[in-house]
Amino acid sequence: MEPFVWNANPILFEVGPLSVKWYGVLFATGFLVGYAIMSRIFRLEGKPQEDLGDLLLYMMVATVVGARLGHCFFYAPEYYLSNPLDIVKVWEGGLASHGGAIGITLGLWLYARLHPSQPFLWLLDRIAVPTALAGSFIRLGNFFNSEIIGVPSDRPWAVIFARVDHIPRHPAQLYESLAYLVIFGVLAVVYRRQGPDVSRGKLLGLFLVLVFGARLLIETLKTQQAAYSLPFAMSVGQLLSIPAILIGIWFVWASSSKQWSV
Repeated sequence: MEPFVWNANPILFEVGPLSVKWYGVLFATGFLVGYAIMSRIFRLEGKPQEDLGDLLLYMMVATVVGARLGHCFFYAPEYYLSNPLDIVKVWEGGLASHGGAIGITLGLWLYARLHPSQPFLWLLDRIAVPTALAGSFIRLGNFFNSEIIGVPSDRPWAVIFARVDHIPRHPAQLYESLAYLVIFGVLAVVYRRQGPDVSRGKLLGLFLVLVFGARLLIETLKTQQAAYSLPFAMSVGQLLSIPAILIGIWFVWASSSKQWSV
């Protein structure tokens, strides 16, 4: 069986000098679908719908800024410290999910300070549900870009990324996309069953454990993403995932034994 050859054009269409890429469309789709999910949650829990526009803006800015800074300083710090103006060149690619997670956390903290009816931890719990789905869309966008590719593989489902080389590889982006889609399903089911009564911190904890647990495993099938190597057998992505998993385990435990006020 011959490996599947992937040679899709990352550009969906062009209008004059403007190029619209699959990645950008899928990235935006993740936010739009997330907006719809949060709108439903707000209606269910009696939160003001007019706040959703502000929430979307905070999320978009925090995600892009956090993910960009995460890529620059987690994966190629030497280059970007020497070329700081390149940090703003988001159009050249380079977003890191760990940085995005930090950015979202800070953005929601700022948002919650201006919207006391929506406590910080309450927001983190609810945002976790659509964020997992958005992650699935984003990894699909990485597949269209032929980036974040896997290591060579002889599996029957291996993919040749013709825009990179002619070696059959693990489609690591699709593994992550599918994993995040399943995690979204798990979180959605938990929320649907427990609704507003879900224990504070439970959805966030499950999100951190499942998303970064999946990341920890799938990283073993990826090519090196960082511009440097660690002095031990672990990728930068795996190293950054471990504290997130530990924090998630603590939230899952604490959600069943404590009352939260944040």
